[in-house]
Amino acid sequence: MSELPADTVEDAERLTKLARQVGNSDEADAYRQRREEALAAHAYTARVREEDETLVLYPDEWLDDGTVVLDRIEDTDRAVEIPLGDAHDEGTFEEIEAHNDALVEAVAEEYDPEHAENVRAFADFMGNHYLARVDSATDEQIEEFTTEYYERNAWPDKKQQEVVETSLEHVFAVSEADCPSPASE
Repeated sequence: MSELPADTVEDAERLTKLARQVGNSDEADAYRQRREEALAAHAYTARVREEDETLVLYPDEWLDDGTVVLDRIEDTDRAVEIPLGDAHDEGTFEEIEAHNDALVEAVAEEYDPEHAENVRAFADFMGNHYLARVDSATDEQIEEFTTEYYERNAWPDKKQQEVVETSLEHVFAVSEADCPSPASE
């Protein structure tokens, strides 16, 4: 079983995908550096196996000058492999942002401004944290947005806070996607 916390694995995947999607090499390097720092805190190293587009996270003790030494591997379950080119790939950052922007605009056209502001915050959250379209959000992502991200990062006013759940329903309505509901507390 991997020693890496699940949130570190998710961060490594997200940062790797962002680095692969951006057009700017300096920005890609910054994402890779953040990934390496997060993994170093747990004595792990990342590599992308290009032949099958897989992110592999290795314990540092397996490596010698950047090369895996097979004799040092006692338990292969300590490594983590994450497919990067799977069917859940929703496009480049620019494509995802354009899609999310269109949904924010649709909400702005049909509903009150506070709903559009809430949906903009949700679009930023989904694009920046998950490299995903707002209408593909899972129950867990909606729960994370409403309970952890929203107040700390969106700085909503009182009216926005009162209608945030309705705002999320509106984005799914304009996209014609099914709306997951936040997990009950």
